[in-house]
Amino acid sequence: MDASTLTAPIAAPAVPQPGKTANAAAAFKAAQTFEAFFLQQTFETMFQGIGADGYFGGGQGEAIYRSLLLQEYSKVAAQHGGIGIADAVQREILRQQEAKAQ
Repeated sequence: MDASTLTAPIAAPAVPQPGKTANAAAAFKAAQTFEAFFLQQTFETMFQGIGADGYFGGGQGEAIYRSLLLQEYSKVAAQHGGIGIADAVQREILRQQEAKAQ
């Protein structure tokens, strides 16, 4: 398994739709982005208390790159199922769009 298979986006799950709605794929992408942001905030809170490695770490550089690393962790986690927030957000987006269209 190479790095490209780990970061490849997953397909949007099929969502039962009682009527015509706006683009389900766009709703899924927005929901996945929201979940990635939520996970990033959670990961940053989790990693706050962890100190730098004495041999190679420390300083302002580590603080910047840790944030970027956690951002990428959150994107990958959200792309591979996450914790279920994206599904709930997508359903709500589609429900709101459908209610607005009627």
